[in-house]
Amino acid sequence: MLDKLLLPENKDTLAKILTYHVVPGQVLAADVTDGDVATVEGQTVTLSTADGVTVNGAKVITADVMGSNGVIHVIDAVILPPDVDPAAL
Repeated sequence: MLDKLLLPENKDTLAKILTYHVVPGQVLAADVTDGDVATVEGQTVTLSTADGVTVNGAKVITADVMGSNGVIHVIDAVILPPDVDPAAL
């Protein structure tokens, strides 16, 4: 799938997927609460703290990595916006 996303004709789809992984502001793992949060891409992701922190079911495996422009939380899967069909790539 990555090879297809890197093709010039899929540039917009790749940007959509990447920005779906970003929420505005600086959010530390300790500040996460259950619920839906708007992404930079414009749609929402669902956060859960029931069994560690998850984002749309993807588990946060490394939290609170401080970057120069925000906080990074590493998840164990790529999450796709609801309107992106990987089979269509």
